[in-house]
Amino acid sequence: METEGARTGRLGLLLDQFDHAREMAQVRLTGLSDEEYLWEPVPGCWSIRRRGEATTPRAFGPGEWVLDLGAPDIPASEYAEVARQSAGGMTAAKIADDWSVSVERVEQILAHTGEPEPDEAPVTTIAWRLGHLHFGFAGGWEWTFGERRQEPKLLVDFTPSAALALDRFWALIDRWRDSVAAVTDEQLDTVGFSQYPYGSHPDDPFIDVLSGANLEFIHHMAEIALLRDLRRARFTAQRG
Repeated sequence: METEGARTGRLGLLLDQFDHAREMAQVRLTGLSDEEYLWEPVPGCWSIRRRGEATTPRAFGPGEWVLDLGAPDIPASEYAEVARQSAGGMTAAKIADDWSVSVERVEQILAHTGEPEPDEAPVTTIAWRLGHLHFGFAGGWEWTFGERRQEPKLLVDFTPSAALALDRFWALIDRWRDSVAAVTDEQLDTVGFSQYPYGSHPDDPFIDVLSGANLEFIHHMAEIALLRDLRRARFTAQRG
């Protein structure tokens, strides 16, 4: 139901949030060039690269271009997420499996009481952020509404073309949104309605999964918008 243009109910609120975020993101990404898409603001960025040129040990993708992924670890910026997972009932073994680290590493983080460690999360390009979102939503759709059998890391053919990447991404996002709009109240409350293999989806009610997907979309799109602004400001200053 809608009241004066605004949806009511749990699903309606999440759909409205997603729709507004998508609209703003599409506006902010209009005119994205290949140079912006692949721009590396600092040395050592994570990005997409040709398979033979990948510098990270777990870069993945089904085609010629792969998405950077480093050695398994949990950076300090994610300690709060590990604590949230533990507080939500996930065992150290399950958390370790989600992050591809040892149980001992998880226990070390949960027991962490000293000063925060340096944040080792890498700086990433727009191409990386968009590719990360694309593979996450592609896998989320496959393991919720699809056949629940394909490896998420093989679902997205990464490309150095910004226009092609965006065309493919928005098509996927629209498919995700259409499928979500048909979810019932019972499915919203079903634990494990999504069986996405990376993360806690199989242990969460689907409404929690949807809320997390919205936040993932919003925060990565905000970072992409900031990268565009930084690049424009840097090159404007250089020309001046």
